[in-house]
Amino acid sequence: MRHWIQRSLVIVAILIALPIHAQGDDTNGYDTHRYDTNWYFEVDKQSPWQGDLTARLQAIEEVFGGELGVYVQNLASGEAYSWRAGDPWYLASLIKIPVAAQVLAERQAGTLSLDERLTLTRSDYVDGAGPTNWHDPGTPISIGYLLEHMITVSDNTATDMLIDRVGLEAVNERAGRMVAASGGNPAEIGPISKLVGVRQGVYGELHPDARKLGGMDFIALRQHSVNQRAQALARTLGVSTASFTQPDYDHAFDAYEATGENVGALSAYGDLLASLHDGRESVQQGHGGMDDLDALQRERLLAMMQRTRSGQQRLKAGLGDGISFAHKTGTQQRRSCDAGIAQREPASADNASAGPWVIVACARGPAAVSAHERALAGVGDAIRRSGAMGPP
Repeated sequence: MRHWIQRSLVIVAILIALPIHAQGDDTNGYDTHRYDTNWYFEVDKQSPWQGDLTARLQAIEEVFGGELGVYVQNLASGEAYSWRAGDPWYLASLIKIPVAAQVLAERQAGTLSLDERLTLTRSDYVDGAGPTNWHDPGTPISIGYLLEHMITVSDNTATDMLIDRVGLEAVNERAGRMVAASGGNPAEIGPISKLVGVRQGVYGELHPDARKLGGMDFIALRQHSVNQRAQALARTLGVSTASFTQPDYDHAFDAYEATGENVGALSAYGDLLASLHDGRESVQQGHGGMDDLDALQRERLLAMMQRTRSGQQRLKAGLGDGISFAHKTGTQQRRSCDAGIAQREPASADNASAGPWVIVACARGPAAVSAHERALAGVGDAIRRSGAMGPP
């Protein structure tokens, strides 16, 4: 009771201190153009779990030795939490979600079929995970196969083949529409590029001639450890490392990230994910619309995200049993992400804390992926223990 009285007195004192304007369009004497008269409700609506989560994230970062970005939003209540979520973060393979959404939108429109086959060419190969690279050039591969493996095992070659099929411009437009459909700012998601374009961009920061290399060149470069790739690139290009504009691969990646490609605010990416959860409300509210991606296509994408096999030791490990998590992971040099929609199983319609929840988390810092995975698992555990999703 004493704390409540003290808090009330503070609020009253602040309200008394606010200047009163007798003229103009004001409410109860306060200029609503200068003051948000509901500001104290915004403060009050933050639940106790938010402070608990902040303390836990600070502790995780101290052990991790790098930085974390976290965005959490309850899609039932709208309550959101941000830890550096407004900062720019390299999204890595998280960009594959709008690629998939565009493929499914075109499926809905009837302009492509999941049974349609694309012919794998030598120029399609991109280094990274996934079984598409196991096929020989000239192999016809179905769009359905490429779509499934792009999401569940983060297949890079499959991704670039799908981007070529639907068009990079359409993918970027889709990403913007998904953000806007949840009331977010599309400008907070940087331009999405093909995955081979990422390699051209990073190595191009070392030497501009690297932008002319193709996927097979980058597969060969990846056979070398990170600290030897600059020398390997110099041999490939027939130049001296003295001509390089960055001292090493790490600095080259930092410079590439600064261009803004495949970079975005985690809060904006959270809006993008939110559009996949019963987006009909957003259409009705006039937030840009997702009418060309109906409930059936969204459910198909979320089901694929449920089958994701990468990143099992990230957020999902920390969230624990009883939480379903339809998600996508991303990994690059000293950078890792995990993002998706979580919900208690079975879902509880009468408990707002049961969600569903959008969770987006990224880490940057140490070189070892294992350190990132421990940190991201810790984030999942911190969200669970904070009480954000109900009693842990």
